[in-house]
Amino acid sequence: MGALMSRFWFMLFPAKEYKIVVVGLDNAGKTTTLYKLHLGEVVTTHPTVGSNVEELVYKNIRFEMKDELFRLLPNEDLQNAVLLVFANKQDLKDAMSPAEITDALSLHSIKNHDWHIQACSALTGDGLYDGLGWIAQRVTGKPTS
Repeated sequence: MGALMSRFWFMLFPAKEYKIVVVGLDNAGKTTTLYKLHLGEVVTTHPTVGSNVEELVYKNIRFEMKDELFRLLPNEDLQNAVLLVFANKQDLKDAMSPAEITDALSLHSIKNHDWHIQACSALTGDGLYDGLGWIAQRVTGKPTS
């Protein structure tokens, strides 16, 4: 009965569709995150081919994303976009903290977009729905439950 009511409700009030762009470093957990959110479980994945990123150096480690982020944000198609940064792999002891990532990416310099950084683990699911809730609240203007 609940499923029938739910289907009827969405026929009367269809869900609004929003597009999400997922970008990140190689082996950052993008595909794992998507499968965890979509299927509710972790699926064995293979590296996805086709990413294009720029370079950032932090603690003698080369990362490539800050320049790409700041190249994307002024795009006219993204003028009303909100930015969610998942600080993934927080289940690992040597993961950068959200504050470290904020500084490394200069997120505080972003003034024309709402942004949020969310600690998470794609393997456990911790923080993933908190991040999606933040996006949902920004695009609908309504608090999520």
